Amino acid sequence: MAARSAAARAGSAAPDLLTIGQVLARLKPEFADLSSSKLRFLEERELVTPVRTASGYRKFSAADVDRLRVILGLQRDHYLPLKVIKDYLADLDAGREPVLPGGGDAPRPSILGRERRYTRDETARAAGASPMLLADAVSASLLPATETYGEDSVSVLKALVELQRTGIEPRHLRTLRSTAEREVGLIESALMPVSRRGDATSRAKATELAREIAVQLEVIRSSLIRAAIGRLDA
Repeated sequence: MAARSAAARAGSAAPDLLTIGQVLARLKPEFADLSSSKLRFLEERELVTPVRTASGYRKFSAADVDRLRVILGLQRDHYLPLKVIKDYLADLDAGREPVLPGGGDAPRPSILGRERRYTRDETARAAGASPMLLADAVSASLLPATETYGEDSVSVLKALVELQRTGIEPRHLRTLRSTAEREVGLIESALMPVSRRGDATSRAKATELAREIAVQLEVIRSSLIRAAIGRLDA
């Protein structure tokens, strides 16, 4: 109780603390689907810990906003579940330098700033790819048809550059998109009991559960591929 009161006094005394509405105003231009329910859900999962005023209102610091930007960026650009993100941030908080989960050699997102977004030309240059390869990746539905891309898209395009050197073109990978869509259908079926409730909190929980299921499907997929490659060596 004393700790809560101290936090409340700190919140009321600090003029630069933000309300949940002000946080949404800052972050929604980058994360259009962000909602107050999603922010409360992240607090419930203990990824961010805003202080409370004496009347119980949440107040977010600038560091909280930067932390939220990293969390949301890791979800959007690297499709990581919150459990993985939470462990990653805990390592950062402890002064360690963890490898970005699933991020390959992409730069780690900074707690002190937003992750970089690339134009189409910048994306191609960062990946060492030709504009034609980027266009082919979009045509094959391996990358979205958009004007800006995140680090995850750069990593995908780098992989396509390496595959192209072995004769594998984006058009050869269309079946990967079909497989992904079938997996999404499987995930949607599993989430039906949660998502049919329709409220914002349930939608946030459904989104997080979808990411967790996707991680487990990736474990199985990787195991099957490794087993198949092992048979080639036999």
